[in-house]
Amino acid sequence: MADNVTSLFRSTAAHSPSMAALTREGGDEAGPVDFCIPCNPYFPTPQMFDDMSARLRDIITYYPSSADTITAELCSLLQLPPQAVAMGNGSTELITWIDHLLVRESLAVPVPTFGRWTDQPMETGKRVDMFPLQESSGFALDLAQYAEFIRARGTRVAVICNPNNPDGGFLHKHAIVQFMDAMADLDLVIIDESFLEFADAEVEPSVVQEAMLRPNVIVLRSLGKNFGLHGIRFGYLVANPALAGRVRSMLPKWNLNSFAEHVVFMLKEHGAEYAQSLMQVRRDRLDMSSQLSSLPGLTVYPSQGNFLFVRLPVGAEGTVVRDRMLTEHRILVRECGNKIGSSSRFLRLVVRPQVDVRRLVSGLEQVLYGTRRGAAVPELNNGNNYSSGTAAVDRLVGATNGAGFQGLAAQAQSMGGGVPMPAPAPVPAPAPMPAAAQVFPQSVPTPMPAPMPAPMPAAAAAMSPVPSPMQMPLQMPMGAPMGAPVPVAPAAATAPQMAPAMAAPAAGPMGGPGGQTPPGVPARGGLTAAQVRGTNGLSPAATTGWPNAQNWPNPAGMGQAG
Repeated sequence: MADNVTSLFRSTAAHSPSMAALTREGGDEAGPVDFCIPCNPYFPTPQMFDDMSARLRDIITYYPSSADTITAELCSLLQLPPQAVAMGNGSTELITWIDHLLVRESLAVPVPTFGRWTDQPMETGKRVDMFPLQESSGFALDLAQYAEFIRARGTRVAVICNPNNPDGGFLHKHAIVQFMDAMADLDLVIIDESFLEFADAEVEPSVVQEAMLRPNVIVLRSLGKNFGLHGIRFGYLVANPALAGRVRSMLPKWNLNSFAEHVVFMLKEHGAEYAQSLMQVRRDRLDMSSQLSSLPGLTVYPSQGNFLFVRLPVGAEGTVVRDRMLTEHRILVRECGNKIGSSSRFLRLVVRPQVDVRRLVSGLEQVLYGTRRGAAVPELNNGNNYSSGTAAVDRLVGATNGAGFQGLAAQAQSMGGGVPMPAPAPVPAPAPMPAAAQVFPQSVPTPMPAPMPAPMPAAAAAMSPVPSPMQMPLQMPMGAPMGAPVPVAPAAATAPQMAPAMAAPAAGPMGGPGGQTPPGVPARGGLTAAQVRGTNGLSPAATTGWPNAQNWPNPAGMGQAG
């Protein structure tokens, strides 16, 4: 039976097998303790589940209302204008439509990250420019270097996940706003805030309000993760009405199911419980991080998500740890070897209540050290005929320059495309630091207009990172960075050095000079910021008191740090 269960991991390349599949193979009515799927363990409340159970017959028997009706109810809770919102059957549906409708030729994304941001564009023949986050700097995203990378590649779409999955790295709001303005000439800038409700580093970290006032910005938000209901499959995006309407017009009329409708309409009665659940997850994250950091050789990276990214001790192989934790301890963990930019030495562990964390730590102690706490598990032996690493994907990226299909890279280059990127993207990396802290830019940003007519040196200077105590790892990474040595660039660049990188147009096969949309011109037929500000329908919906006027949710995210 154990072999049947662990074989499920070998047959799926994109993710771990579903809980339903594991339960069927395990032969038990109850599945394993889940440290893999990142959802809220405290919401919905037992009373909410009882209510859904009592109404199950009606929920699954009848058609739901239209997506417009469900969206309008959600917007009344979030105090967002419905015409700036599009709801989807999970965030992956929205990512798919964004790719088909709005990504013309290329997309840049830091890696490791959520797999659909790399895989979806490659599946449709787009060039994916992957910006590697460095293990030596705690996987922190340096926005100035990311912007320079985008300019050098001539990329047309940029993605930022905040917090990032799987490492939980966080960027402050003002830094992201500056990045959006510096990238005002791109076709699209996407800020994926799927896990932002779990963050407590900033009172109002979301950029949804800023997105509505810009012609080329989309903010993606999850509901299943926050509400602990992955199976319902619902999420939403926020953008100016032109962008949001373009996506919304392509969605089926009944793309949202009756469970999604029922949950959305019952939320207004349970705002206090939801806010409390988020606060409890944040407290559990601190406790869980502390307990895991006590294990010898285990590195825990700082996170603002509802999960922790950990590096196993030297000699430990993630697939072995994952299989033994499942078969010997009935604990499901996420081994990250199939994430581009990661390896099988890393696990992503979802934040759970303390009683489950104690069981996790006990299981890891036995698997990693046996009876002796310092003895790690051996490397995966050569007799196994499977690996969850990224060798196949890395070969594809290397052979196609990130284009996804053979021959497209050479074709794009012959048409005058951007500078070719060697695989696996050895771009200048941030210098190793005593603390993996170069995420937070300066606390006082340089004022910038929205959208900015042309990127300014001051913007780049303001984005130069400085260390912050919030990003100090609980345990420093051991050993050298992953992969081959890469050229080391200064940790912070001066404004004159960064300005050309963020402002200079790059050559490209499409569009005007350099293939770029001129600054100040609506991207892909969207509205300018001035037009959006003058749109009458963009006044916020009336406050409903959910949870109350001062607390989450509001147009900017959460109303309190918690």
